Amino acid sequence: MAGTASATDEPPLVIAPPPGPRSREVGARLAALECPAFEERRKARSAVAGADDAHGIVLARGRGSNLFDVDDNRYVDLAAGFGAAILGHGPSAAHDAARAQLDVLAQGLGDLYASDVKARLLERLAAIYPAPGARVLFGQSGADALTAAIKTVTLATGRSGLIAFDGAYHGLSYAPLAACGLKESFRAPFAEQLNRDVTFVPYPRDAAQAAAIVERIGALLDEAPKAAVLVEPVLGRGGVVPAPAGFLAALGEVARRSGALVIADEIWTGCGRSGALVRSLDEGLVPDVICLGKGLGASLPISACIGSAEVMGAWARGGEVVHTSTHAGAPLACAAALAALDAVDGGLARRAAALGAQLVHALKAALGGLAVEVRGLGLLVGVELHSPAAGISACRALLARGYVVTLGGRGEVLVITPPLTIDEGVLMGFPSALAAVLVEAT
Repeated sequence: MAGTASATDEPPLVIAPPPGPRSREVGARLAALECPAFEERRKARSAVAGADDAHGIVLARGRGSNLFDVDDNRYVDLAAGFGAAILGHGPSAAHDAARAQLDVLAQGLGDLYASDVKARLLERLAAIYPAPGARVLFGQSGADALTAAIKTVTLATGRSGLIAFDGAYHGLSYAPLAACGLKESFRAPFAEQLNRDVTFVPYPRDAAQAAAIVERIGALLDEAPKAAVLVEPVLGRGGVVPAPAGFLAALGEVARRSGALVIADEIWTGCGRSGALVRSLDEGLVPDVICLGKGLGASLPISACIGSAEVMGAWARGGEVVHTSTHAGAPLACAAALAALDAVDGGLARRAAALGAQLVHALKAALGGLAVEVRGLGLLVGVELHSPAAGISACRALLARGYVVTLGGRGEVLVITPPLTIDEGVLMGFPSALAAVLVEAT
């Protein structure tokens, strides 16, 4: 049922210390065949942590909030496909809808001859925007949605400049890559091909910083008009930093005074993850463009760029100017998205808000001085440790205990984004496991 917890979740069960022999075997094949960028990243993390991390686990199957590797270890999944698997793994309402759609029509002709299920999803998404006449552009990934949004504000304003935030991550396609403040190394090799009119400002961590940064953005916009300000309601990969209260609303006001638009990157925060369907709307900001992804397809690839009638109207031009792709708005993903939205509206967003607050409280009580800070919104939670080495080591030690987490910031933040359906008891076993890991490391 929508809005309910998984009935299949189980605690961890580690049979072969990970990575087990089968994971090592398959991992070696992967390392020999896939792009070497990923192997280099593993080597870099090994160097930071001072321990070998040649291969990770290799996943074989999933059920609810559990993942199983090829060595039959059972893990509690606190990553959920980087936040995309909001309904967990295996059977779910979204997967059932996609399976039914598969027997009817698996692929349409995009924007040429669309499917009826695409029309239904367009209606559902346009209704999210709090003003009449909203329009929607589909994509296949968060980066695709951000590319569409950046194109949209460029058409609407006739400007190319952006204001973005240090630590922000909006995907690695060329348009959002220019606004990626997470790592300069992501941008540097391609700098000559990227938009150079991007100004980065700090992401605020408290009310005083928020006021100063809003003032700074106002000054920058007065000095040189921009197309838009691009903002995450929670700095996600940058370390799970929620925007201070009032910041997003104030940001919208100062942008509009200067004629700039606002793009809200809700790829991670939206679709119930942060306890809201669209976090920026709950925070008092009505963005000109909203980008949804990750959880929208409940593991299937789909994203959406939702904009106001006025701003999206900029696509209505004399010549042919479009943003589309073969699988954008494909029937399978649209069917899954409709079911995922039903679940979020049916109670999962409220559950994420309550369960996330409970998790933060339990983590703070269990960790005490072992962590720098615990923070988050809904089931998007970050535990900041004292260094990247500590984060990487904790991530590995948790894996050995049967918990899958990811890292944010420079590697010092453990990022916790479980399925929104995760069993409460299974989730609440994590704080004590993390505390044990950190005590062992001291």
